[in-house]
This record gives sequence, C-alpha cells and structure tokens, in this order.
Amino acid sequence: MLIEIGGQDLEFNNIAAVIFDKDGTLENSLSFWREIGTERARLIDAQIPGVGEPLMMAFGISDNILDPQGLMAVGSRYENEIAAAAYIAETGRSWHEARKIAQSAFTEISESKYLTKTPESAPLFPDVRDTLQSLTSAGLRIGILSADSTTEVKQFVANHQLQEYVQLCMGIDNEITKPDPRLFWQACQNLDVASEQTLMVGDAVGDMMMAKSAKAAGTIGICRYQNMQLPMADVQINSLLEIQTL
Repeated sequence: MLIEIGGQDLEFNNIAAVIFDKDGTLENSLSFWREIGTERARLIDAQIPGVGEPLMMAFGISDNILDPQGLMAVGSRYENEIAAAAYIAETGRSWHEARKIAQSAFTEISESKYLTKTPESAPLFPDVRDTLQSLTSAGLRIGILSADSTTEVKQFVANHQLQEYVQLCMGIDNEITKPDPRLFWQACQNLDVASEQTLMVGDAVGDMMMAKSAKAAGTIGICRYQNMQLPMADVQINSLLEIQTL
C-alpha cells in the first residue's frame, strides 16, 4: 500500500499497518487530563501542604492550561506517579512513604465516579472516524499504542464504537513506556506486520523517537494546537485527513 500525505511531497511505500497514539491524536482529552492532574495535586497537597503548586507545574498545568507536550499529557500513569512521589520525597518523606502517598492519591482519583472519561468529557477529534474508515477500507491494519493503560485504550474504542476499524488496543501496563522501541515491536507483532511496513502517527516526541528506534516505515506528527511542532517527525500534519492511500 502506498500512503501519500496530502499537499506534501512525501510518500510511504509498502505500508501494511498504521499505529496511532490515542490522547491528543485520536482523543481530545486535554481538558479531562487537566482536571485529573489538578485533583491529584489537590489530594496530595491536602496531606503535604505546599507540594500542590510545584506538582501542578511538573504535570504541565499552568494558568489552568495543560501543556500538550507535558508530563500529564504524554506520560504514563507510572511516570506521573513517580514524578509525584519525587516531589513528596523532597519534603523529607522516605521513598517508600512517598510512593505510597502518590499511589493512594492516584488510585482515589481513578476510582472516582465523578472523574470518569466519557465520549463527552474526552471526544473524538472530528477527523478520526473518516480517517480510520478510509485506511481500513484500503486494507490497512490499524492499531492504537497509548501511554494510557490497555484497559483505558479498550474502553476508548468501545466508547466511540471504533471496533470495526481497530485491530489492536495496547497501552502501558508496566515500567516499560514510550519511547522504548520494544513497545512498537510488540504492537507490530500483535498486528502480524513488520515494523518496516508500519507507520506511527502521534502528537509527542516520544512517539517519534519510539518508532524511529524501532525502524518504522515512517513517522507522522499530528500538530493540533497552536505553535505546536514535531520536527523529529518525517512529516507534520494538522489533520489526519491528510493521510491518503493510493
């Protein structure tokens, strides 16, 4: 399969699959994650006053705006938890206690019925369904590889009824996270395709680094926000609809 990027002189040959990041690529979840990060910091600050504000900055939340390239937006839960524990440990707590406090706060927020991700709180970007339908109709295999958990990726696909387009739902369930190329290789293996025949589409540097280290066929950076750039990508686009099959 030949993939052409609309309006740009770049083509990818012999493509069998396309792997997408989720948050910021398929799912408009910045507002949701900003709220989650704010609540995590609030809970921890209630136990350790003074930690909340610097922790918000570490998460990438400033002036009630979440940085789309910040820790909260692109990092896994494990990475965010470790960052929170590090700030807690700076107050003199032991590392064991710091990890316990962070884990407890994160778990309380994740189990809150008031902070549940829904198609309303984290909608699909308008260009997603048509793009997935077009690529699937052309015979390409589609996977999602997210820094979110595998359970959350599967829930995302179910919430938006994307099952007919997506053959792989894969998240980060342990300490191995982006940009480790092993994740991309595992995703390709599960899709039964070679990494050299697979494109990566994402909105973060980690997506590009991972795919390049794994010798992917190419990397496409989706830049949905003002002044956002991903120069490491082979090509940058503003809409997924620019990805066309020939």
